Amino acid sequence: MNLNLLKQHIEKIGLKITDDQANQFLTYEKLLVEWNKHMNLTGITESEAIYDKHFADSLTCILSKKFEDKMNIIDVGTGAGFPGLPIKIYMPSLHVTLLDSLNKRINFLKEVANETDLDEIDFIHGRAEDFGQNLEYREQYDIVVSRAVAELPVLLEFCTPFLKVNGYFIAQKGKKCDRELEEASSALKALNLEVESTIKVSTSDETSDHYLIIIKKIAPTDKKYPRRAGKPIKKPL
Repeated sequence: MNLNLLKQHIEKIGLKITDDQANQFLTYEKLLVEWNKHMNLTGITESEAIYDKHFADSLTCILSKKFEDKMNIIDVGTGAGFPGLPIKIYMPSLHVTLLDSLNKRINFLKEVANETDLDEIDFIHGRAEDFGQNLEYREQYDIVVSRAVAELPVLLEFCTPFLKVNGYFIAQKGKKCDRELEEASSALKALNLEVESTIKVSTSDETSDHYLIIIKKIAPTDKKYPRRAGKPIKKPL
């Protein structure tokens, strides 16, 4: 673990963190590696790769320039906490909800939050299809983020029911970004969404084909979406 090396990786994308924030990231790294010995959280366990491919890559979402203090954010299918938890460390005033279908991962995320003294985080164990129909969560968020969960047509149905009208979905995508956008045209229409921009982002040579797709919700989501669990994957919009 190396504080200066971590800071250098984050500075590569034009962001700066304090020593206190760097130490929160280093605690996160330590717990990630420890817990990963007993459960499948990540295939990336070497320090510099974690700083590059997990921490800095998650923080590229900030480059969308859509985040403002005290916004309500949800990370759908958060896994080991990416990108939601690094975003929370970088912007501690955000209220962040982390949703994942595996309770073991939720327990890990609670431990990270506890050890890094992060508050204003909600942890949800469950499926996006179920919670997207729950009025406590539906259309309650300013921004939805998601990384490496599903291809875009499916992901839109999972994620955008959580968004307020005029809120933004920020999808982190790789080299298939253009193809996924083409395939998502009918889903965008059905879910009352429009693509505002696509931003190429890179933390290193190894992530040179990464993109942010910035999608705005222009009208409420039809009540029939998201469909029941399993349907979006079996029959994408």
